[in-house]
Amino acid sequence: MSLNYGKVVRTGLPRQVADAIREAILDGRLKVDERLPGEEELARRFGISRPTVREALKRLAAQNLIRSRRGPTGGNFVRRPDVEGLSQAITGAATLLVGLGAFDVDEMVTARMESEAVCCRLAALNRSEEDLAAMEAQIAIQRDPATTHEAFCASDVRFHRALVAASGNGPLGLMMYTVIEAFIPITNMLTDRLLERRGAADSHQGIVDAIRERDADRAAALLRDHLAGMRTLLATALARRAGVAAGPVQDPFDPKGEADG
Repeated sequence: MSLNYGKVVRTGLPRQVADAIREAILDGRLKVDERLPGEEELARRFGISRPTVREALKRLAAQNLIRSRRGPTGGNFVRRPDVEGLSQAITGAATLLVGLGAFDVDEMVTARMESEAVCCRLAALNRSEEDLAAMEAQIAIQRDPATTHEAFCASDVRFHRALVAASGNGPLGLMMYTVIEAFIPITNMLTDRLLERRGAADSHQGIVDAIRERDADRAAALLRDHLAGMRTLLATALARRAGVAAGPVQDPFDPKGEADG
């Protein structure tokens, strides 16, 4: 194992130790499944206390960079970073930033519109029958009158997750994880019950039909239209929350112009 054990300054010691080990993992000096030295040995080499080492190891475990195993041959081992683990860490940070107001709603919709349109184009080229079935299954849930509002919102996330998966592009899927898992629940929470579900499901169906027909341009255009309608609905919802809007809500997804409920 090749790891720099140089002394660290006394500010934020657990973070510094975790960063040093993380860097060694990411640049290949520490190999997947390699066992780290024990807490006592790490403390001695870094010149710090064992509680500080334990805190550093907790940080690494939270980042899915190490795993622990008990028993005579146990210890802390380097694990291969997986897409889901990395994505969850990014999503957690993004959700916190959204909650703190680091991004405004229009920024989130724009980011989603531009990035998911790319997914639509690739999905039209790369989709499988299984991908189509996964998206259709969520539309069926969305059309079911017995589906609750909370279940509809969860299905909305799964639909767009399936759309991204249909693109067949791993790096894009990693990038989109935050958009799907953090941004969509936030916007769904803001619109709450203003969305007319039938219109939203119809919009989803149009996107799937274009993907099925391998019409990349139409799929991307329909996705943009779908999110443009969402942007209008979000503006109305935010205005209502601010006490600005009055009167009935014009839902862009409702062909009759009437909100759900």
